[in-house]
Amino acid sequence: MMEAYIYDAVRTVRGKGNKKGALIGVTPTELATQVLIHLKEKHQLDTTLVEDVILGCVGQVMDQGANIAKSAAQQSHYGDHLCGVSLNRFCGSGLESINQAAAYVKSGFRDLIVAGGVESMSRVKMGSDGGGMFMDPNIAIPGHIVPQGISADLIATKSGYTRDDVDAFAFESQMRAAKAEQEGRFVSRIPVKDVNGISILSTDENIRPSTTIQGLSGLSPSFAMMGEMAGFDAVAIDRYPEVEVLDHVHHAGNSSAIVDGAAIAMIGNKAIGEKLGLKPRFRIRAAAIHGTDPTIMLIGPAPASKKALKQAGMDVSDIDLFEVNEAFASVPMYFMDEMGVDHSKINVNGGAIALGHPLGATGCMLTGTLMDELERRDLSTGLVTLCIGGGMGIATIIERV
Repeated sequence: MMEAYIYDAVRTVRGKGNKKGALIGVTPTELATQVLIHLKEKHQLDTTLVEDVILGCVGQVMDQGANIAKSAAQQSHYGDHLCGVSLNRFCGSGLESINQAAAYVKSGFRDLIVAGGVESMSRVKMGSDGGGMFMDPNIAIPGHIVPQGISADLIATKSGYTRDDVDAFAFESQMRAAKAEQEGRFVSRIPVKDVNGISILSTDENIRPSTTIQGLSGLSPSFAMMGEMAGFDAVAIDRYPEVEVLDHVHHAGNSSAIVDGAAIAMIGNKAIGEKLGLKPRFRIRAAAIHGTDPTIMLIGPAPASKKALKQAGMDVSDIDLFEVNEAFASVPMYFMDEMGVDHSKINVNGGAIALGHPLGATGCMLTGTLMDELERRDLSTGLVTLCIGGGMGIATIIERV
């Protein structure tokens, strides 16, 4: 079986995903197009050799409907030959697109694919696409399905993470991101420009270096009323009767920020790289998914990572750095405890609490961030993992070439 190499990865800056965000006037198709064009121009790419665009996108309605991947392929001027497919594995979509591209390449079905994701959360609100899992009682009730915030609070309660614990984690995320920004570590990030080529946004808009523990401690829990008034606490406790009362510790400051953004990676075999004069940066060692109980749905990163490590014939100690999506503070905290990994190796440049989580794009963004940092530190191996709504986890191991 062939190897699948990552030749490059690039992302846009992240803009706040609300009506005051800097990128609200930019369509998601344009966000995806700008990273595609940047990749083409940076490498003087012969785009006739690119065979497909795979884009993760969760809210595939309105501006993000009608196969946004093909729309971006068309707008990028790679050529009419270029196909596109949009996929939705919820928060894991951006990494799933990379894994699917790698599978095509390793099988020999494709030579070169660009894969990543896009989400404009200011224009297409989370949940706009509806869905039976969250709206059909015939699915939700027997499945004990609860909103993700309730799941995050359930993890914290069962694991004994206090409000002080999750706030301390969130503070550290902000400080790490602010330091990374100050030191220019986000080298594979590009500004978003308007139609005249003028920069609209050149830094990640959500980083808050002025964050304090005191400020975080003053924020009200986001999911307490939902849990009590809508009955979701009772649903969770019915599934986990050992929990007498849910401790609602999560709020806007220790949960992932809602943002806009896009990312893309170029994945191909060895022969296509030689033909294009490109040097591979990383190879994809393993990729895995794993399902979990939908009530405590956000614990998937640990079992998915264990599966990927077994597939690669590696131990957790073989991984130099980890990127664990900070959907909520309790998610990476649980991962660290379950996997026995020190915080010094996880999300070293901050995470989604500080930078934001543009649903369909995040997995690819984390991959690019990990690649840059491994190279900066002259390290070798990294693991990217995300929790996924409904009770799933996804993990990918990359190795520097």
